[in-house]
Amino acid sequence: MSASSRSALRIGTRGSTLALAQTGMVADDLADATGVTTELVTITTEGDRSKEPLSRAGGTGLFTGALRDALLAGQCDVIVHSLKDLPTAPHDQLVIAAIPAREDPRDALCARDGLTLATLPAGARVGTGSPRRMAQLRARRPDLEVVDIRGNVDTRLGKVTSGELDAVILAAAGLRRIGRTDVVTDYLDADSWPTAPGQGALAIEVRRGEEDLVRALDHAETRAAVEAEREVLALLEAGCSAPVGARAVVDAGLLLLSARVYSLDGATALTSSHATTWPEDEGDPPREVAASVARELLDAGAAGLTGERP
Repeated sequence: MSASSRSALRIGTRGSTLALAQTGMVADDLADATGVTTELVTITTEGDRSKEPLSRAGGTGLFTGALRDALLAGQCDVIVHSLKDLPTAPHDQLVIAAIPAREDPRDALCARDGLTLATLPAGARVGTGSPRRMAQLRARRPDLEVVDIRGNVDTRLGKVTSGELDAVILAAAGLRRIGRTDVVTDYLDADSWPTAPGQGALAIEVRRGEEDLVRALDHAETRAAVEAEREVLALLEAGCSAPVGARAVVDAGLLLLSARVYSLDGATALTSSHATTWPEDEGDPPREVAASVARELLDAGAAGLTGERP
């Protein structure tokens, strides 16, 4: 069934400011593309209820399970995820029917007094709930104090304005979507500071067989890039909270993928980069380039760094 044949399309979302902003953008784009009327359905996830730091709460499915349950139960027709939060294993009843054009994939430092990562003083306290960002901070600036935090964007930024922390690291895409780029004091280069696979991209998920509801929003180049990033994460058998960064781009007929695996203490990092032609009439370029990168990383000992297994 197409979106235009329905009187209203119910779109499931988390209730955070960022999730509502992201889903609202999808709803507007879907209405523009298909003429359908949309309705947002707010759903509370385990990630919203838990007070545990993300590094200990278990990242895989933390923010997605309740949304998927609501979609399967018929409480909504479509759900919207931050793609970096979505487990890499395929779901037997649901499918990612659209991945819109990606927003800025970089991490952003939000620090007091306009400080950058290079100018933060020794001993400065920097907050993040991401093991990958923790490892990168320890690798780049071992003289900083890395503080494990969680909470929504406003909560994290409030720790800086209150003086509890000197800085926090957040996803640039999220800050752009809620109109808070004014708090960014340093954008971290995605080539030297690779981010979570899929960061900056949204995933629009539907029940299998109902892909036409949102297919109009799919962006082919973004899909190729993020599928490559997520596939290398899956092949490394690492969860979405593992200290793995990846960056893929489509440029001049090539799909280029680079991935980096860190030890949690930041002392060791392994990197692999490969490219393949894209698009291709046959084959699966994202899977192929990810297989080359993952094989090289595993041969170099990446499995001993992530410390994760399914």
